[in-house]
Amino acid sequence: MHGSIGSHALRFIDLLAATGQTVWQILPVGPTHEDGSPYQALSVNAGESALIDLETLVEEDWLRLEDLAALERHGPRERHTRALRLAYEGFLARAEESDREALAAFVRDQSSWLDDYALFVALKREQHHHEWSQWPQPLRDRVASALTKARRRHAALIDEIAFQQFAFFRQWSRLRSYAAERGVLLFGDMPIFVSHDSVDVWVQRRLFDLDELGAPRVVAGVPPDYFSSTGQRWGNPHYLWDTMAADGFKWWRDRVAMQMRLVDIVRIDHFRGFEAFWEIPAHEATAMAGHWVKGPGEALFDTLLAHYPRLPFVAEDLGYITPEVNALREKYRLPGMKILQFAFDSDGSNPYLPHNHTPETVVYTGTHDNNTTLGWYHALGTEQRHRVDDYLGAGAEPMPWPLVRAALASVARLSIVPMQDVLGLGADHRMNTPGTTRNNWQWRFSWEQLHDATVSRLLRLTRLYGRA
Repeated sequence: MHGSIGSHALRFIDLLAATGQTVWQILPVGPTHEDGSPYQALSVNAGESALIDLETLVEEDWLRLEDLAALERHGPRERHTRALRLAYEGFLARAEESDREALAAFVRDQSSWLDDYALFVALKREQHHHEWSQWPQPLRDRVASALTKARRRHAALIDEIAFQQFAFFRQWSRLRSYAAERGVLLFGDMPIFVSHDSVDVWVQRRLFDLDELGAPRVVAGVPPDYFSSTGQRWGNPHYLWDTMAADGFKWWRDRVAMQMRLVDIVRIDHFRGFEAFWEIPAHEATAMAGHWVKGPGEALFDTLLAHYPRLPFVAEDLGYITPEVNALREKYRLPGMKILQFAFDSDGSNPYLPHNHTPETVVYTGTHDNNTTLGWYHALGTEQRHRVDDYLGAGAEPMPWPLVRAALASVARLSIVPMQDVLGLGADHRMNTPGTTRNNWQWRFSWEQLHDATVSRLLRLTRLYGRA
């Protein structure tokens, strides 16, 4: 199944190794809401069960091929949900003792987050997927007696959800080991904010700026920028940073520890929010009425640095960046990001142009928030397209390869090229359009799109620019 962490993901790692690639950057892998956005997860710790590979469950003999075949009449999402339920039943009936012990150990070792997560998901289903702040008061406010009754009421479902997390982390561990054996580092993504409708906010209300009913007083976003003339109103609650600092930022230390269990490098989404964040009154429909508020800055990163000799982070430093933001990033030697699609809308001093890059950066043709490079190029006006062609010396080969070459040739320590650009795909294959909530996060590639000539070209260019 494409989009899972099974055989296709392992094959993709083989492709990376065969073409000289040493880093695979991925989106966040937490469980999403209905819109599919990985930046609005139900939990900062749990994994998305939709990524669990069904073929692997068949190999484990927890899921039978004939049962899987019988589900073909259902749509992909329903099929996957039903298959996971059957896999759990198969585990209870046929699992070896070592696997039962492994599940029990996982549940015990991860209880600090797993117990609450499993209960939260069970209650979400019971409450027709309403936000937790709209649940009956005893559940909303986590009255102990109400939670005890709920755990009894949903005991079987809670166990099933825990099993799914066990299966996810078991498969992820195999994926990461496979990557490491082939010299490929996993580059993860940690959103700075968390969804209001998440187990994290439900359990740790004291850490977030909420009213007495659990609703956000103010929400996160960014002012008007390249992507939106009215800014972006993300809707996430803001942290109470003084409260977090009082216990040595334990919530953040635990969160980073979980990320490092999954990946080797972590991109911190919206890094500038640690220096100052855009605070929008919750009743405002757009981000335009917000204002900047100072963040935790050095206090947080000094704490993290005490636990990690060198912070394994890349700072997403796009948008409105001040000298203070740059100073914070540079103090902790965190690489920033350079996006080539942003490089051609001004003169030669544009910091995104390759001749202005520095080694302590990560260069991208574009990110998941950009159009594909081919889609971007075709949407340019005539004058700007001439500027791109003139700078890149384009003409010898079609887009997006001139921009891919520029990324590989940059002095930036790391060069990232989205798979859509490797495949030369147009705007119809865009991953996300910021400020919108429909038709995002759905793109998947198929192996039929990947030709031998593309593989050879990627390997040749990777070697040519010394990145193999």
